[in-house]
Amino acid sequence: MANNEDLFKKIIAHAKEYGFVFQSSEIYDGLSAVYDYGQYGVELKNNIKDYWWKSMVQYHENILGIDSAIFMHPTIWKASGHVDAFNDPMIDNKDSRKRYRADVLVEDHIAKIEAKIQKEVTKAAKRFGDSFDKEQFLTTNQRVLDNKERINTISKRFYSSLDKDDLEDIKLLIEELGIVCPVSGSKNWTEVRQFNLMFATKIGSVSDDSNEIYLRPETAQGIFVNYLNVQKSGRMKIPFGIAQIGKAFRNEIVARQFIFRMREFEQMEMQFFVKPGEELKWFEYWKDKRLNWHTAMGIPADKYRFHDHERLAHYANAASDIEFDFPIGFKELEGIHSRTDFDLKAHQEYSGRKIQYFDPEINESYVPYVVETSIGLDRTFLAVLSHSYNEETLEDGSVRAVMNIPPFLAPIKAAVLPLTKKDGLPEKAREIMEVLKYDYMCQYDEKDAIGKRYRRQDAIGTPYCITIDHQTLDDNTVTIRERDSMKQDRIAIDQISEVIRNRLKIA
Repeated sequence: MANNEDLFKKIIAHAKEYGFVFQSSEIYDGLSAVYDYGQYGVELKNNIKDYWWKSMVQYHENILGIDSAIFMHPTIWKASGHVDAFNDPMIDNKDSRKRYRADVLVEDHIAKIEAKIQKEVTKAAKRFGDSFDKEQFLTTNQRVLDNKERINTISKRFYSSLDKDDLEDIKLLIEELGIVCPVSGSKNWTEVRQFNLMFATKIGSVSDDSNEIYLRPETAQGIFVNYLNVQKSGRMKIPFGIAQIGKAFRNEIVARQFIFRMREFEQMEMQFFVKPGEELKWFEYWKDKRLNWHTAMGIPADKYRFHDHERLAHYANAASDIEFDFPIGFKELEGIHSRTDFDLKAHQEYSGRKIQYFDPEINESYVPYVVETSIGLDRTFLAVLSHSYNEETLEDGSVRAVMNIPPFLAPIKAAVLPLTKKDGLPEKAREIMEVLKYDYMCQYDEKDAIGKRYRRQDAIGTPYCITIDHQTLDDNTVTIRERDSMKQDRIAIDQISEVIRNRLKIA
């Protein structure tokens, strides 16, 4: 899907109207880049967490879960490099008075050149039809090669300047590329400055005696500082992993794109501890495993792609992102990183504690290497929301807004709907509701015509509607309506739970 701002706006509006996501503190005009999850949003979010936790912890004997604190000793962030290096280059436009991340401006410019390459590919594929050889075209077409060279030249210079902290050259590059402010359209830029993203606060009862600490900017360090505790108490042998779901906080310069980039967000991370020298094998293993996790939700594989990092973080020897095709373009959803032994060694040095693993197979102690999988829960939520939102024109010409959420993730699994509010139908429907609610998140609704109620359930993504009608009173059968096809089947009341269970299986 190409960049589609109108679709994105529709998804945001739908998310609010149907109780998925609200602007935080909205009655006070909101708080920028902070959002609250509504009654259906929290259910979808919990279902994604549950799916990840089961896949990562329950189904792996050698991965254990923890829940570390948000507040941590301030030296941890010194050891991890966050105090000195957790910065983003910031630039302001003097005319619009809007603030931007300089790296995002440059990367958006590169994305436009990449879009030109894609346009050439699409045109050629149309022209040549079945005989089109994409790989050959990408390596021989002159316009494509010229654009690839432009991207390479820009990237090389930009990342070199970032590494050297040459902020003057970054500004010069922005000017040379003719990058304009998206709001004012002007090139009237300030100097580039570094901006630390960590939120600082104080701990202690008296301000003079209090110590400065930080809200954690990532959850990974809570795993690293607990490595010894988990390894010893869990009697774990390498290779093994530690998983965690938790909140993290970043004082983002640019707060935009709905829940894609927030100041308070949730991560699902797993750090996998391996023998030095085996990290790249495990890196490839987890790349494969994680992509399979995404596609098992039933979202097509062509909505995802790997982006291998050319410029590596100081702690990594390999890194790749799984990107998703959002309405705002392909963006990072999950990172898989080979972090080497950087983190454990740094904490060993700063804490003065020996953080090593005794390997009985080689009769030696060593600091393990780490392969990380780190996925944004809020971004995964947005990916599911973006893929699921559809507007369908029906045979009668009417349009239905439907959320084709993978059924096992859907906030409400089944709606129980008496056809009318009389003749004993609500009482019978309540009996069914009382049974189903112990197995599934269900909703009872008797307001409005049945067609309107179906539409309401379609809009929140409920995969199954159970309708109780007059025939139900005669033969104890109901109709079960399937959301995506709108097909209706007649089934016995005592089969409802089993039918739903079978249909909720993961792809």
